[in-house]
Amino acid sequence: MASEEWLSTKAAAGLLGITTRTLYRFIDQGDLPAYKFGRVIRLKTVDVETFIETIRVQPGDLKHLYPPGDN
Repeated sequence: MASEEWLSTKAAAGLLGITTRTLYRFIDQGDLPAYKFGRVIRLKTVDVETFIETIRVQPGDLKHLYPPGDN
C-alpha cells in the first residue's frame, strides 16, 4: 500500500480557503471524509482534492445571482 499524505484540519481548511468551522460542517454532513486518531482529526490529501472537484461550479450554475439581460 502506498504511503498516504495526511492533512491537519487547519491545513485542509487553508487549502480549501475556508474556516475550520466550515470544514467541520463538511465533515459532519458527510461531504468530506475524515479520520480520527485519538483526539486528532486528519484528512487524506486525495480526499480533499476529490472534494474540490465535486464542488466545481459548472457554467450556468450561477444564473440566479444576476438579473436577466445583465452581461
